[in-house]
Amino acid sequence: MRIAVLEDDPSQSELLSYWLRLAGHQPRQFARGVDLVVTAQTQTFDVLLLDWNVPGLSGMDVVERVRQRLKSAVPILFVTARSDEQDVVAALREGADDYIAKPLKRLELIARLDAVMRRVAATQPAAAPAIEIGRVRLDQASRTITVNGKAPDLSVKDFDLARLFLCNVGRLLSRREIVEAVWGSKEMIGSRTIDTHVSRVRTRLWLTEENGWRLSAVYAHGYKLEQLAATSRSRV
Repeated sequence: MRIAVLEDDPSQSELLSYWLRLAGHQPRQFARGVDLVVTAQTQTFDVLLLDWNVPGLSGMDVVERVRQRLKSAVPILFVTARSDEQDVVAALREGADDYIAKPLKRLELIARLDAVMRRVAATQPAAAPAIEIGRVRLDQASRTITVNGKAPDLSVKDFDLARLFLCNVGRLLSRREIVEAVWGSKEMIGSRTIDTHVSRVRTRLWLTEENGWRLSAVYAHGYKLEQLAATSRSRV
């Protein structure tokens, strides 16, 4: 698993990362909460391990931003010296999945990680099928898109937007539908923000007329992706 480790104590961060690597995981270390949040906007992690007291954004601030602003359901474990019952309750209510008090024990940490991932897997619906349309392949289970077998550089929002269009070819999508599906909010995102993401998706997925596609704005309504060439569409 790709695991983000938020810990400002260098020795603790190195120890946690060493234990995780021993268990076959891929840790990435962060000393500041803001750096983790910024990275999480464009990269995906399987688990977040958070200390509470770190410079700038605290571990609790990170949970709030990940859950409320990024709308991410990534499993979160607190690993902290704060062990009061009220702190544990507050963290779990904010959206953490588990809470481990320091001093840490290696085997307990790995076992807690495994238990959280089992719970998450048990609650996830069956993976949606992959979709192939012409040169484009969308694998929803692994959250990847390839064009002619190569993966373009897409942010998390770019991927969600591209998936929405590819799953609704030929259908007019209103701006409100797009905002709710991609940004997870009923508040209107600025038109310029949507237009920027649409332009990037169009360019990086080759969704242009010379490639058999038209991804166009429909005045006062939204966007529509149309396939112009007669290419096959199949589900895997």
